[in-house]
Amino acid sequence: MKKLFLSFVFSFTLLFTVIAQENILILVHPTEYNLELFAYLIENKIIEIDSIKIIGVYHEKETYDYSKSESFIAENNYTNIKLIEIKEPLTPDRLFQNNNCTVTFTNLFKNSKGVLFFGGPDLPPSIYKEQSSLLTRMTDPYRHYFETSFLFHLLGGSQNENYIPLLDKNKDYTVYAICLGMQTMNIAAGGTMTQDIPGEIYNFKYVEEVLASDNNNQHRNYNNNLFIDSTLFSGNFHEIKIKNQHPIVTDYKENLAPLVYSNHHQTIEKLGKDILIIATSTDGKIIEAIAHNKYPNVLGLQFHPEGIYLHNPEIKYRKNPNDELKSGKQILIDHGSYLFHLELWKTLSKKIEGSEIIRF
Repeated sequence: MKKLFLSFVFSFTLLFTVIAQENILILVHPTEYNLELFAYLIENKIIEIDSIKIIGVYHEKETYDYSKSESFIAENNYTNIKLIEIKEPLTPDRLFQNNNCTVTFTNLFKNSKGVLFFGGPDLPPSIYKEQSSLLTRMTDPYRHYFETSFLFHLLGGSQNENYIPLLDKNKDYTVYAICLGMQTMNIAAGGTMTQDIPGEIYNFKYVEEVLASDNNNQHRNYNNNLFIDSTLFSGNFHEIKIKNQHPIVTDYKENLAPLVYSNHHQTIEKLGKDILIIATSTDGKIIEAIAHNKYPNVLGLQFHPEGIYLHNPEIKYRKNPNDELKSGKQILIDHGSYLFHLELWKTLSKKIEGSEIIRF
């Protein structure tokens, strides 16, 4: 494996002095899994960005133990990643305004070409002014506070109309957000969430009802509620309907109903300020992708295009214990949708390499 990364916690001044002229991409929530995943995508040329430098950022009060990330990077002798632990205090009542992290958010934005937000657990409904469903499970509130406020600083939102978003200073800056990341993007812009798809959208009470429904209406693999089986996919493959493909991929012109892989039980309800729907579930009830009305390189995806199990044919799972083991890559190829996933990352690569760091 090509050695790409070496991890240190740097001060902003030293860090950006060293790598200010490179293709810098911010990864938020740089867990060991996310770093391994991103290294795989780069090393297998799924992401192709010349001289890419990765800055992983996280808040010190997150529940994840980031010493695992540091150990993973050090053990592999990677050379192009730096980790930054954000120590400034952040409270839920000051997410949508200038706060202790504003200078940090501004420095990250000023010295990079794009940022990527990953999937994760349910958002605290208190952030979007709602009560918590019995099915909503919150495990890492400070991660959500940090990422919500970061996205608000980048994009702005209806919670504070007087705030001037950072992207107003560089409208071509790239923001990609996956699964939880897309949901957080919408919340940061002032939107809300439906807290359980089967119960609130389809009026299902039982697991068996979900599994008996149309496969395209299943957004995670509910067989895991019935069976203890490590060979089962945690999510589900289903088709989506693309309304406007240009913000998603640059060159892909074939299938506007591609197969994707999802693992979530919540969905966007009310759209945030300047958020646009660009893809839905086949029945139109679930928002599958969003873009921004003002900033052309902002993209949110409810599905997962990134998992190693979608690209490595040797990793095999199944939906049901009686099914044949099959790789996610083969499932996508059989449907004619693997090229769509490759084009997603090709488009990101083009956006990062084609953009400039704007000094202000």
